Amino acid sequence: MSTAATPRQYTPDDLLRMRDGHRYELVDGELRKRPMGTESSWTGGQLYALLQAFCRANHLGWVFPADSGFQCFPGHPQKVRYADVSFIPFGRLPGEALPQGHCPIAPALAVEVMSPKDRAIELGQKIEEYLEAGVRLVWVINPRTRTAHVHRPDGTITRLTADQQLDGENVLPGFHCRLGDILPPLAPNTSARQR
Repeated sequence: MSTAATPRQYTPDDLLRMRDGHRYELVDGELRKRPMGTESSWTGGQLYALLQAFCRANHLGWVFPADSGFQCFPGHPQKVRYADVSFIPFGRLPGEALPQGHCPIAPALAVEVMSPKDRAIELGQKIEEYLEAGVRLVWVINPRTRTAHVHRPDGTITRLTADQQLDGENVLPGFHCRLGDILPPLAPNTSARQR
């Protein structure tokens, strides 16, 4: 007679104590490795730099890179998600003090940059969770297809190509960025149909 071992259940505090905890998300007590790649990391870094400069110049709020965890999901206190880039407007964090652990406040903007190992069903679940938590704008950027999808709480989704603009809408009024400007340059032998 064999008995199946019960998988260990992790907590958000366990994640904070792990040396490489930022490489995992926590869903229903289970660790989920965050698929990461150089291309997606570079793209996220480009967008982070633009958003950080814009928000600092206009005194709009906090911009976070990919290693900032969010524990802000109603009814799921053991869930921690990481966006590749995120933004919280000033006035949302009590006393404008940054949390030392995971952030309990949902960002107004969450950005996901797709990596080759991202699974569509898991990404779709994450987008739904963000919107249910109160995120007002979700940008999903796919460097491979050079496209982005903009998701909103009202259910509308806009598809953008590399020549179109990411728009901060009412979350980051005045922010515009041509999608192609944050994507890796095309290789010289890349065919036009991949653009």
